[in-house]
Amino acid sequence: MTPAGLIDVHAHFVTDSYVAAARSAGIEHPDGMPGWPAWSVEQHLGLMEGSGIEKSYLSVSSPGVHFGDDVAARALAREVNAFGAQVRSDHPQRFGHFASLPLPDVEGSLAEAAHALDVLGADGVAVETNHHGVYLGDSRFEPLWEDLDRRGALVFVHPTSPPHADALSLGRPRPMLEFLFDTARTASDLLLRGVLTRHPRIRWVLTHGGGALPLLADRMDMFSTVVGGGLADAPSAVEQLGRLWYDMAGTPFPRQIPAIDAAFGTDRLLYGSDYCWTPAGAARAQAASVDSAAQPSATDTWRDLTTRNARRLFAV
Repeated sequence: MTPAGLIDVHAHFVTDSYVAAARSAGIEHPDGMPGWPAWSVEQHLGLMEGSGIEKSYLSVSSPGVHFGDDVAARALAREVNAFGAQVRSDHPQRFGHFASLPLPDVEGSLAEAAHALDVLGADGVAVETNHHGVYLGDSRFEPLWEDLDRRGALVFVHPTSPPHADALSLGRPRPMLEFLFDTARTASDLLLRGVLTRHPRIRWVLTHGGGALPLLADRMDMFSTVVGGGLADAPSAVEQLGRLWYDMAGTPFPRQIPAIDAAFGTDRLLYGSDYCWTPAGAARAQAASVDSAAQPSATDTWRDLTTRNARRLFAV
């Protein structure tokens, strides 16, 4: 372990039964990807050792646990959360866990959040950028945000395919481009519908440097002066979005991190590997790119900075 071990807030697991449930729902190529990845605790620990990752916070990635039936989604969420909690319990120094919720089933999600946070001891909950086309600012989700705000919970927002993804993606895997746009879309929805100001105690974590968001924050502020847009009598878009947390999963250098630094600074920047959906070789190369990039200062490294930030995020 290196002295500045990375804390990975964007790491995934799959189980055989989870993949089987998704395939039973007809999902053979999730989000247009070639297939499902393999995962094991041993493989993940090997990646961590080779990349100097101190701790990984595990979650289920897109397409989540809701494949069209509320009852089945509740059961699958309970199952994968029990698995994630067991991995965390077996390796408490190496793994954390963000629990899956069966959204858009709000009632089921309230029950699962309570079970995961109060009984299983999850470190937070994971949601998708949209759930069957319902974005996170939608008023139907308000009871869930009220509960999570009361708890001061961490909400990890993972991208997924947008509505009409087949037409929009033009045959390309959605993680290539559409995930980045959908992150910006749901963050802007949270902002413009006032969710961020109504629920300031939620610790929102966005992935991939906020996707396209750093380039759009000023534009939202500009339009708010013309058409309102939910920012009246509230802090600017840049200010509100700067209060969120962002991981650097994907291609952080040479352009992604400078863009988010220019927009929001780096005091809420976190490390993310996106393993196991990012293959081990690519995850190792991404970690190496963090070390080989121009560092934030002569006395600070990206490892030190993101690990320091993560310790603040989880110190609640």
